[in-house]
Amino acid sequence: MTAEETTQPGRPATPAPSATASSLAWARRRGSVARFWRQYRAQRAGLYGLAGLVLIALIAIFAPLIVGSDVQSVTDAPGTALQSPSAQFPLGTDQFGRSLLGLLVWGSRISLTIGLLAAALSVAIGTVVGVISGHFRGWFSTVVMRITDWFLVMPTLVLAIVLATVLSRSIWTVILAIGVASWPTTARLVRAQTIAVESRPYIERARALGGGHGHIMTRHVLPNVLPLVLAQTTLGISTAILTEATLAFLGLGDPTIISWGGMLQDAREAGAVSSGHWWYLAPPGIAIALVALAFTLCGRAIEAVLNPKLGATR
Repeated sequence: MTAEETTQPGRPATPAPSATASSLAWARRRGSVARFWRQYRAQRAGLYGLAGLVLIALIAIFAPLIVGSDVQSVTDAPGTALQSPSAQFPLGTDQFGRSLLGLLVWGSRISLTIGLLAAALSVAIGTVVGVISGHFRGWFSTVVMRITDWFLVMPTLVLAIVLATVLSRSIWTVILAIGVASWPTTARLVRAQTIAVESRPYIERARALGGGHGHIMTRHVLPNVLPLVLAQTTLGISTAILTEATLAFLGLGDPTIISWGGMLQDAREAGAVSSGHWWYLAPPGIAIALVALAFTLCGRAIEAVLNPKLGATR
């Protein structure tokens, strides 16, 4: 007889209880994922947003193969300055003669990376603060919430501009500025969900059985707030991309990288607005709007799946 199975004469071997529990847990997870996907597919707008995100993600991943890694080079620019759209340059050229289509494709890598990392940082800070302040009550929760309220009333863009101005100009500074400036909303939502979860009877049973603070927060509270965190992350990415574009347009981004916001800043400096070079302004602006719309559609679809009451009111 082994540790993994028990046998009896005349009966087939049966798996040990631990193996059975593990297989049942994985089966439940697979069933939950399949059920989530079935409900998500019913959200047509969410499918459109997901298809758009997959397409943009593939373009960003394979950008070196699509446009080449030398698309950012100023010295080897293939065209003339501010050339209008043509067969050779479908979106025209910038003030250095570089293909705007190539810059747009290459800039998707930076804009999506900043959006994903900044939203992840923001949601991570908000989740930790929300779970801790919702679990530990009393004066500690009050102090944490007053700090959160201070960040909440502070305009996100203004705080991000201050941080981006004080710190060195780099992509990590932009990510840090956006993440630190936009976490309070997630913190308050997660705290409210944590308080609701901890009022349920099984939390009291876990405490009675000797479950500590860490066990309750990580094994009981966090799994129940993760759906909210997922929806908030999806919605936060679009906000982060828009904020990054705004910071770059104001000249607070990293000048050594190509992003959609940086392209708008370059167009402004080149006088594209006053000279009527619309092809310099329109592509990055439309790209930012489409990506933000796609993430918003996905986020709202996830909210509708995770909160059926919300989906029924739309």
